[in-house]
Amino acid sequence: MSFDLSLILIEDAVRAALAEDLGRAGDITTQAIIPATANARAVSAAREAGVVAGLPLARAAFQLMEPRIGFEAWLEDGARVEPGQIVARIEGLARGILSAERVALNYLGRLSGIASLTAEYAARIAHTRAKVCDTRKTTPLLRAFEKYAVRCGGGANHRFGLDDAVLIKDNHIAVAGGVAPALRAAKAFVGHLTKIEIEVDTLEQLQEALAEGADAVLLDNMRPEVLRKAVEMVAGRMICEASGGVTLDTVAAIAATGVDLISIGALTHSAKVLDLGLDIKIA
Repeated sequence: MSFDLSLILIEDAVRAALAEDLGRAGDITTQAIIPATANARAVSAAREAGVVAGLPLARAAFQLMEPRIGFEAWLEDGARVEPGQIVARIEGLARGILSAERVALNYLGRLSGIASLTAEYAARIAHTRAKVCDTRKTTPLLRAFEKYAVRCGGGANHRFGLDDAVLIKDNHIAVAGGVAPALRAAKAFVGHLTKIEIEVDTLEQLQEALAEGADAVLLDNMRPEVLRKAVEMVAGRMICEASGGVTLDTVAAIAATGVDLISIGALTHSAKVLDLGLDIKIA
């Protein structure tokens, strides 16, 4: 399966990451030790099993540092890797490879970790109709890439920001004075192409939401037996999303209730970096 990222988005982010690392004087270690004309070959390989994501960003890190560096990906984002498996080969001026190495591996390890955790969750519910999806609990300025990694791992994306869908949360409901007035206000405000989702904590709130109508309902912190009743009440009239404290141990039971989506903040805020290394040789 092919996954795409905007080249402009990649280059802007990677330039900023390289600038952060290079600082005011550049890579003084590499400048001091490595001749400007020295060439090198490097291999990036997995040190543990997982799912790869972030290869376009790794490529950009090396080639923005030194355009003449060749980057050959041996896999596509979304592919599974085993320990020792080669992910990419890099060849060119040694200074560029060394100076870009950490930024490239930071992106690759972080995004591969998210993809790997997502794949683990997705595997636990593969026998059901439900999908796992992410949240806005992402690293500032890395949201598009982290949500991309979720897709690479077999998950789905929730909204990307506050402006692409209405999600009425419990605090909105508290200020608005209830489920019904919140939904009425939202419907009066947005255009016909904007989706509206509302969070409910109880079946009583759900009944109120059903009476007012919405595109989706977020069933927050409900036990599986309550989720099952909620799905029966909705009867296909809205998308049902379960959320709140989902773990690898509980996700299958939640999916079995018949919900459409299970949103999991941990996919992006708690994923462990996948260990990918880079070994260099003089050409």
